[in-house]
Amino acid sequence: MAPSSTPLARLADAGVAIWLDDLSRERLRTGNLAELVEAKGVVGVTTNPSIFASALAKGDAYDAQLRELAAGGADLDEAVFRITTDDVRQAADVLRPVYDATDGVDGRVSIEVDPRLAKDTEGTIASARALWATVDRPNVFIKIPATREGLPAITAVLAEGISVNVTLIFSLQRYSDVIDAFQSGLEQALANGHDLAPIESVASFFVSRVDAAIDPRLDALGTPEAAALRGKAAIANARLAYALYQDAIADERWKALARSGAHPQRPLWASTGVKDKAYPDTLYVDELVVDGVVNTMPEATLNAVADHGGDGSDTVTGTRPESQVVIDSLRDLGIDIDEVTEQLEVEGVDKFTASWGDLLTTVSDGLAGASQQNAAGGAR
Repeated sequence: MAPSSTPLARLADAGVAIWLDDLSRERLRTGNLAELVEAKGVVGVTTNPSIFASALAKGDAYDAQLRELAAGGADLDEAVFRITTDDVRQAADVLRPVYDATDGVDGRVSIEVDPRLAKDTEGTIASARALWATVDRPNVFIKIPATREGLPAITAVLAEGISVNVTLIFSLQRYSDVIDAFQSGLEQALANGHDLAPIESVASFFVSRVDAAIDPRLDALGTPEAAALRGKAAIANARLAYALYQDAIADERWKALARSGAHPQRPLWASTGVKDKAYPDTLYVDELVVDGVVNTMPEATLNAVADHGGDGSDTVTGTRPESQVVIDSLRDLGIDIDEVTEQLEVEGVDKFTASWGDLLTTVSDGLAGASQQNAAGGAR
């Protein structure tokens, strides 16, 4: 693991689990993922359709499997399912020592249900079951979007003992709904006879996209008051989410689950890469340090934190009043964060669906090329 003098180690010492927001066959093949675990203290991995689409579009790491799938007559959806679950299974094996060392809290690898099912509760449940069974590793997380239709799916899947990463959370109200869905799932799991201790969950609260949506509105206002709020909304929103988490774990409903062996659903800071180059590249890490959370970082952000991250001081506890002032000040300027976050959820689903389309196109082209190679090889 990283030496205790490094910024990443100080972050881990502060109680922040450092996860990598990326995965590819190339990382697995070269040992890069294992190296990041060893050298930089990475204790988890998140994936999404965009990450898989990018991975498939680069290099030749998937060529052999594409030829095998083409030879076996796999259809497009089956090929995508096989490729992505194979990557996640291999990554889970790399992270298994971390999982064992942390009693199952970390060492987790996330894989998302087909984003085209974001408005389909039953389809999401079926997809989650299939992913869980196929990856067949205890340290996998099934990612389910926090859409209105996703909420009952989250409860149903947890009730079956499946660990869940709830993704695409932008608003405080939706996060409150997610907390309720999580606790309802554990209550049902307990009633179904499941041991609660192995069932883990994180709630992925998206950060930088909030500033990316609100800052242009502030710029359009062109006032000193608006300028003073640039880059403040996302951190304030996330800090208020952590306050909701604190409220939840202090409540008797949660305490009863904890007495039955349940682990809390940790907040996970997602979308932590800085989109505005005017901001420090470690902004959404350094300003969201608090015990008991996850920060999943793109590799560029991970490297930036490793090089010049903060001192690991808690930057969240006690910030509820000042964070609420930021949100209220935005409203005073006519910017309703609830309206913004609702639109971000819609856009988030649309982006992942589009990325899934890119993934399907890349795999389709790969299968066609592999079929031609197979045919040419057979003709020799």
